[in-house]
Amino acid sequence: MHPSLNPSRAAALLVILAACASHTSHRYQDANMDFGSVKTVAVVPFTNLSRDNLAGDRVRDVFANALLSTGAVYVLPQGEVIRGLGKVGVASPTAPSVDEVVKLGQTLKADAVITGVVKEYGDVRSGTASANVISLSIQMQETATGKVVFAGSTTKGGIRFRDRLLGGGGEPINDVTEAAVNDLIDKLLK
Repeated sequence: MHPSLNPSRAAALLVILAACASHTSHRYQDANMDFGSVKTVAVVPFTNLSRDNLAGDRVRDVFANALLSTGAVYVLPQGEVIRGLGKVGVASPTAPSVDEVVKLGQTLKADAVITGVVKEYGDVRSGTASANVISLSIQMQETATGKVVFAGSTTKGGIRFRDRLLGGGGEPINDVTEAAVNDLIDKLLK
């Protein structure tokens, strides 16, 4: 350890660095894909791995509405997507196979299918502090071949240094959800 950095300063520095690292995101984008050719998108139900039973539906709804509001693509209505999943006979609507994605694209006349996984959603606690957090990943598959052309993940919210120091509840879950969704959409449309 550096002589001018005593143990209490080192611990404080680690806490600050950990607090700064609470927002993460990753992305893959197929360099050969012409994303300008994607005009119509089907967003299938999201897989929910969180403790909140309705998180997948809530996050999917926020994601579909935010993507539609960009004007970059047309997002098929949820009812139409559900009927298409039934017509194609998709065994697992939250994780269709490559063949099912191709058939779904033909049935719905969609250029791409977006799947998602909500890994974490809701309240987290540490000592006396609590805050909302969401961890989300999405994939976009083009429907001509079923190939994954975009994958991204993000985590937003969580307990910040200020929350640990002063207590507090962090941001409302809707604000955290919108921040995560907007982060992924920004990455998708770049």
